[in-house]
Amino acid sequence: MGISISGRPGDPIVAVNDGRVIFSGAGPRSYGNLVIVKHGDDTLSVYAHNRTLLVKEGQSVKRGQRIAELGSSGTDSPKLHFEIRKDGRPIDPRKVLPAR
Repeated sequence: MGISISGRPGDPIVAVNDGRVIFSGAGPRSYGNLVIVKHGDDTLSVYAHNRTLLVKEGQSVKRGQRIAELGSSGTDSPKLHFEIRKDGRPIDPRKVLPAR
């Protein structure tokens, strides 16, 4: 479970909360360039289809910090695929994102 957010190539992708990068690189084919951030409460945030990755594995990040640039790696159009996983299970990311 996740959501896709359309945008323009190069749009900033930011961390949803403080955490540590546990993966930054080429992910499974359907995810393209991927960043995964682990947060202190066994929650992971997943950011896929990036054009440019701005963080490395093991790096600490702060909420709102730029971690990537939106792209179309592993997909046919520019977009961010965003997931939240709690205790290894996907949850609806709209429940944790601020209202627009």
